[in-house]
Parts: sequence; C-alpha cells; structure tokens
Amino acid sequence: MQETRKLILEILRERGQATVDDIVSELQARRGSITAVTVRHHLARLQEDELITMPELRRRATPGRPQYIYMLTDKAQDHFPNNYQRLAAGLLAQMREHLPAAGINVILEGVADQLAAELYIPDVPLAERLNIVTQYLSEHGYDARWETDERGYVLHTSNCPYHHLVSENAMLCEMDMRLIAALLGSVPRRLEHRAEGGDHCSYLITAAQ
Repeated sequence: MQETRKLILEILRERGQATVDDIVSELQARRGSITAVTVRHHLARLQEDELITMPELRRRATPGRPQYIYMLTDKAQDHFPNNYQRLAAGLLAQMREHLPAAGINVILEGVADQLAAELYIPDVPLAERLNIVTQYLSEHGYDARWETDERGYVLHTSNCPYHHLVSENAMLCEMDMRLIAALLGSVPRRLEHRAEGGDHCSYLITAAQ
C-alpha cells in the first residue's frame, strides 16, 4: 500500500476518528508538507478499497465550514498486526488434542449457528435470500456470488477467510457448510473445494429444498 495511505490508516486507528484538517496536521508532523487536496485524494482511494467509512458530518459548536469525520472500517483492521491467527491455530490444536472429533464438531456447529443468527433474513424467495447471504459472506471475507443452474442455484466463494488454518483443520470447511445451510435454510451440496485444488468452494442449492 502507498505509504501516505498507510499513515492515514495509522492516524485513524490512533485517533478513532479524524477530519481532513486533523489528518493534514498529523501528516505534516510526521512527514512534512502535504495539502488537504492530496489528503482528500488518498481518502477517496481508501474509500474505494472499503478501508475507511464515508465521511460523516460533525456538528460544530461555532460558526464555520462544516467538518466531516472519517473512521476505519472493520476491513481496515486486517492491515494492522494482530495475534488472531496464532490464537485461533492454538485453540484448534488444543481442541484436537483434548476433545474427541464429535465434541469438536459440536463446538464448530455452534459457532456456525451463532454466526448465522447475527443476520436477519426475511421470509423471501430463495433467490432473494441468496442476495442477502452472498452480501453477508462477502462482507466477512468470502468473496461470494451465486448463479442459476439447471438443478437450482450454485453459490461460489472465491476466498477463504481462514485459509492459513484449513490445511490442518479440515473441520473448518464443515463449519462453513453448516453456516451456509443455516443462512439459506437449505442444506447445500459441495461441488468444488478450494482445499482440494479447486478455484472456488462451490455449493449446489436445489430449489426444491
């Protein structure tokens, strides 16, 4: 990522929220002269990458031009160091060591059901439900899309949010199956599997279910 944009993300993480003027002042202190026009250009690129929120109007206590504040999105957190990978890998390793496979499955199924319960889906036709579900999955790192098929519908996910863990924890793929089933209210059949060399994880959802 371009260096100035990295600095803007760091400033927003440290401050929680900031205006263009705030960011200009911080950048001038860290790297020298920079203009508000340049900062707005970088903010626009960061918005396109979904790393910062759209600007929100901040109320002023005194007269003057309105000020807009910017904040990080959840997606931006992936650009900062964290220990989540090691923690997740360690927890899964301990589960494999101390629990039977059936016990691990119960836990992961519970996680999938808990995640699915976060999303309210109205009673709508399956195609509309797929629109809601693919948006939810994409927001959580799966890069999902769906298409019609003579047998019903096929849901594709082209990214795995925990691909670094799957090679030693195949049960996570079954957790995804459970999650998709819970979201769609229909048990899918896997057609293609990234862990087995496929380009996507693809799931058939038959309209009859």
